[in-house]
Amino acid sequence: MSTDALQRDGLHRRALNGPAMGARWSAVFYADDAFDTSALAVGLQQAVDEVERQMSVWRPDSDLERLNRAPTGVWVDVPRKLMRVLQEALLVGELSDGAFDIGVGDLVKAWGLGAGSRTPDAVGIASLSGRRRSPPPQNLRLDPASSRAKKLAPLRLDLSGIAKGFGVDELDAIMKAAGLSSWLVGIDGEMRAAGGKPDGKPWAVGHERPSREARALMGVIELDDGAVATSGDYRHVQDIDGRGHAHTIDPRRAAPLANDLASVTVLAPTAMVADAWATALMVLGEDAGSVLSRRLGLRAIFVTRNGETHAVFD
Repeated sequence: MSTDALQRDGLHRRALNGPAMGARWSAVFYADDAFDTSALAVGLQQAVDEVERQMSVWRPDSDLERLNRAPTGVWVDVPRKLMRVLQEALLVGELSDGAFDIGVGDLVKAWGLGAGSRTPDAVGIASLSGRRRSPPPQNLRLDPASSRAKKLAPLRLDLSGIAKGFGVDELDAIMKAAGLSSWLVGIDGEMRAAGGKPDGKPWAVGHERPSREARALMGVIELDDGAVATSGDYRHVQDIDGRGHAHTIDPRRAAPLANDLASVTVLAPTAMVADAWATALMVLGEDAGSVLSRRLGLRAIFVTRNGETHAVFD
């Protein structure tokens, strides 16, 4: 169906966006003239604001920070949505043998990574690097039935590798509740599509070339029902002692990521799953990440620092 035909049928392309988690959310869809776009925009903004209130590490009043400040051994009530993300994070951490680790909050802070620019804390880094770390499955207990969590040891959680993906899924839920038939929503490169375009074509998502100098596309990924997320070392970079470091911690080294990969893109049913696994595979590196992708049936695209690309779509 052509654009003219869509307009004859009363469908018009609409685009909305707003602030979300230090980036911006976006929504593209087709609707008729009677559709209340302003009400949808309010609902979408409220959805991402709720995720930020629950899962931000930069807001002292967030539910995640309330859990981070809680004493060890004390049960803390958490919202159901935060519980869902914590459960998925622990599952991905277990399946990736600790490559995905939400318990790296202290390391992120010590290295001066994350939002803003801070000087690394050499004393803190040395202390954390020399300490035997226990991953969250060993020192965090979840009680999903009562929606509460308890730390068994000092622990600072960081959901930066999964919260944006969940936020995209929340945008997706708002679009569905609005009665729309197809859409493409996203936050900072994490995208989720439902249905194809009204003309029968899938939604097109750019696969970005991992370059720190300029933004360019390597190709296009087509989505109709599913999500895509990319983790890389090129977009958010922190200069430490003259070297650029990605805003991703390798929990096994207790240091910023440093391996053969420039980026990993994962396609999955939900953006939360795609987001978490893109981070996990990025930490694992090309060889180990490819092996695990095949074993688990993950669809992933690996791009190395020298520009070589290979896909695992088994």
